[in-house]
Amino acid sequence: MVLAGLLLAQGIKVIPAGYVGVVFSALSGVKPQPLQEGVHFVVPFVDRVNLYDGRLQEITLAHGVNDGDEGAIRARSKEGLDITADVTVNFRIDRTKAAIMHKELGRNYMVTVVRPQVRSKVRDAIGQFNAADLISTQRQEVEASITRSLTEIFEKNNLLLDSVLLRELRIPESVAKAIEQKQTAEQQVAVEKNRLQQANISAQRAVVEAEGAAKAAVAKARGEAQALSLRGRALRENPQLIQLTVAEKLSPGINTVMLPADGNFLLDLKSLSAATTKTSN
Repeated sequence: MVLAGLLLAQGIKVIPAGYVGVVFSALSGVKPQPLQEGVHFVVPFVDRVNLYDGRLQEITLAHGVNDGDEGAIRARSKEGLDITADVTVNFRIDRTKAAIMHKELGRNYMVTVVRPQVRSKVRDAIGQFNAADLISTQRQEVEASITRSLTEIFEKNNLLLDSVLLRELRIPESVAKAIEQKQTAEQQVAVEKNRLQQANISAQRAVVEAEGAAKAAVAKARGEAQALSLRGRALRENPQLIQLTVAEKLSPGINTVMLPADGNFLLDLKSLSAATTKTSN
């Protein structure tokens, strides 16, 4: 009974939450099917279960972090300037391929794969950009480049990359000051160019407005000339209009009447009234 109890105890293995178990058999080697969370039965004294953490793991390579012989990652930019990068990488093992990883990498995969590959891919990505771009506009592109490279190499080693966080990029202070001065000068040039463009636009608008005013004046003069020409033609063709025009121009105090006779003459009503008065006297 004691022996049976001992065998039973050796044959029961519990895989904790978040872990995966890889079974090594003294008879057949690593079994291809890993053990997931829960209770499992194995062959006592023959099978040995190796536990691997299947939860999200983090590695941080940064200044002041105790990480072996190096902390932050030192690299060179495209133009050869020294760049120091602080990086955090989140990853997990591929639970379905834990047995393969155990055979190929073993439990020391953090030292043999993760840490050196992170350093290498970060250096490669930084080397593709200029220092000024790294600290200004291309930060996300650097992260994306690191992510693509690490995803590929991690998958080959049965690891799943979750995220890459480029925490900080540091360059020499003198270089940073020179870059800042250059960017300030470029911004001033851009402002002056914008002002010049605005001035050119205003000048062009003034020219267009002047041309429009000139065309309007010409059109107005042409219209007035055409109106005078038409009026002259009408007067020549209809002489009676001359009498009408004279009548319209006379003072409102003068009483006149135009009689439609053959001679087309005008009568002064005041003279007629005076003549009528003398006759009655």
